[in-house]
Amino acid sequence: MVAQVRRFNRTVTQRIGVLNDNFLASDRSLGQNRLLWEIGVDGCDVRTLRARLDLDSGYLSRLLRALEAGGFVVVEPSMTDGRIRIARLTNAGRGELAALDERSDDAAAAILQPLDDRQRTKLVTAMAEVERLLIASTVEVRVSDPGHRDARFCLQTYYDELAVRFHDGYDPTVSPVADAEMTPPAGLLLVASLRGEPVGCGALIFYPDAVGLLKRMWVAPSVRGLGLGRRLLYELEDRGRALGVRLMRLETKAELGDAVQMYRTSGYCEVVPFNDEPYADHWFEKPLS
Repeated sequence: MVAQVRRFNRTVTQRIGVLNDNFLASDRSLGQNRLLWEIGVDGCDVRTLRARLDLDSGYLSRLLRALEAGGFVVVEPSMTDGRIRIARLTNAGRGELAALDERSDDAAAAILQPLDDRQRTKLVTAMAEVERLLIASTVEVRVSDPGHRDARFCLQTYYDELAVRFHDGYDPTVSPVADAEMTPPAGLLLVASLRGEPVGCGALIFYPDAVGLLKRMWVAPSVRGLGLGRRLLYELEDRGRALGVRLMRLETKAELGDAVQMYRTSGYCEVVPFNDEPYADHWFEKPLS
């Protein structure tokens, strides 16, 4: 598998021309051109650029300085927070971005042109699948303090979504989970992030008799279909198992049909209610070996 990934990388880099110093005949490197695209016509703060492109701050600074020296970019403090630096395109930068878009369209068309309709469809379908899987491999999952801003964002967005999806609404104060319950040694909270932005979470609360209760499972709509929900579930199981959990439990609502299906196909069996959770129609258990 590693050998195939390496062959794919070599083929792609050669075919799209990134081996040339003047990518898309622009007299700039691919890194500088990609930065122009990420800054875009609306501008972007430097911290977000670093997270999106997964670049260390030193290399990003060098790329920005090169673009500033060429007259394509200005970097200035934010008008609302002087600690934040914003990169914006100059008039020359916007013109260059438009030219890059045109050349990029031409380069993509050149890849498609020699193929017949069937081959083109196969290629773009395969590209979409590769992109989806590469995005999935980019997601990072870490244990988080429930008070961290990323954790708060995930939990609040989860509550807001349930309030819309549940027929009778949702009020987290009716069935609260305290931060202390999601903090070791009482429990733990996992937060998933993509390019520095929070996109999912899941909590495990430890109970007597080696029982772990799964709570607060949420995945952002933008990354659904990447298998992130199942990844969070399995990681919570692994961490629970390592800490002595022998029986996983969870409850969920009928409105969350995709979640119900995921639990059933992940080895969870429906059981009689084991608590009086008001926002539940289904109760599940799964023994951990």
